[in-house]
Amino acid sequence: MISSETINDYLARLASREPTPGGGAAAALHAAQGAALVAMVARYTTGTKYEQHAELVTRIMSTADELVVQALHLADADQHAFQGVIDAYKLPTGTDDLKAARTASIQDALILAAQTPAQLILLAGAVVDLATELFEVANANVISDVAAAVDAARAAATTARVNIDINVVAIKDTEARSRLAEQTDGLEDKVILAADSLVKRVRERILG
Repeated sequence: MISSETINDYLARLASREPTPGGGAAAALHAAQGAALVAMVARYTTGTKYEQHAELVTRIMSTADELVVQALHLADADQHAFQGVIDAYKLPTGTDDLKAARTASIQDALILAAQTPAQLILLAGAVVDLATELFEVANANVISDVAAAVDAARAAATTARVNIDINVVAIKDTEARSRLAEQTDGLEDKVILAADSLVKRVRERILG
């Protein structure tokens, strides 16, 4: 599992000539880092000085911690799902029945593989939403990490979009393609706009 690997081991696997982990897992780790940064800023926004915001900060902290866990789960899920696609392509094609079974397996695997990045876009949006809530009350000493958090979430969303696209173009089931489109179309654009807006606000606050 990616979540139990050392960073060096994970990066070595990512850099190797192996299909997994790949961009999908990397995107999930972007989101995990974004959520972790939100949690860190929240933890620095505690104590007497921030007492009036304690309820908000505690909720953000708890939610961000949970998003880290969910993002790591998606990293592992993406790796597993893409391996399923690879395995499906390796199925035998010696007879017409085997060819048909292989085609069906590939289609099922592609649909499953597109689900993980779809979930990841939603998670990235949640990270940006939390960071936006926290920005107004955040400890000024770590305000730059709010921008770092949303930039990480932005990268997660845009990478997830590309991973959905590459799976969807190979899916022949028009109904399945429509369902995926309904789940995700336009969502990453909202994440990008929200992230860019918040980064601008952070920079304005830093530079005065």
